[in-house]
Amino acid sequence: MVQAYILVQTEVGKAAAVAAEIATITGVVSAEDVTGPYDVIVRAEAEDVDQLGQLVVAQVQGVGGITRTLTCPVVHLS
Repeated sequence: MVQAYILVQTEVGKAAAVAAEIATITGVVSAEDVTGPYDVIVRAEAEDVDQLGQLVVAQVQGVGGITRTLTCPVVHLS
């Protein structure tokens, strides 16, 4: 199982709608509005890196109102 945080920038005023729509995507564990340089932080899970890439490119980035994403895979350093 691969997990990642996806940092999302949205158009002005679109963060809540973007987070709500992303939260309905299969593989998304949570989607939260935040303040700072990013507007939404998403936690996602997939079977492997390829499936994670498909989730981000084909589904998350397809949500209207998103201007940029940054995917941060979780690593276990122990």
